[in-house]
Amino acid sequence: MTTGTQGPTATRDVFVYGSAAGFAQQIEVRDHRLKGDEPFADGGTDTGPSPYDFLLAALGSCTSMTVSLYARRKKWPLEEVRVRLHHAKVDAASQPQARTKEGLLDRIEREVELVGPLSDEQRTRLIEIANKCPVHRTLTSEIVIQTRLV
Repeated sequence: MTTGTQGPTATRDVFVYGSAAGFAQQIEVRDHRLKGDEPFADGGTDTGPSPYDFLLAALGSCTSMTVSLYARRKKWPLEEVRVRLHHAKVDAASQPQARTKEGLLDRIEREVELVGPLSDEQRTRLIEIANKCPVHRTLTSEIVIQTRLV
């Protein structure tokens, strides 16, 4: 949920590298070392999560952190947040709420379980807050990716 030690506009560098012979990647984020790969079924060696797995993990962890922070600030009796996510490519025509009307689009299904003796009103508000987590906002807004050869 945080974006750096200098406030919400600070940036972080992520370094990713791997052999061109396969999909396995080494990922460095500050002092953390992760592995990324594709599953065996997709031609990888399954040594780590896939790029879409990481995307879902980012959304899920941000959702949980944001909801938990809000509940703590309100002193609500939230004990645990469980988020389950699923990504699929779906026919755009089958999604009436989508702006895209032809071809395939990405659909993420997110289930949020709120554990604790919360009122119905608190639960409703926390789901509204889930939809305002920073990663959710990034994924649902216009994104500009600038790529340059170095």
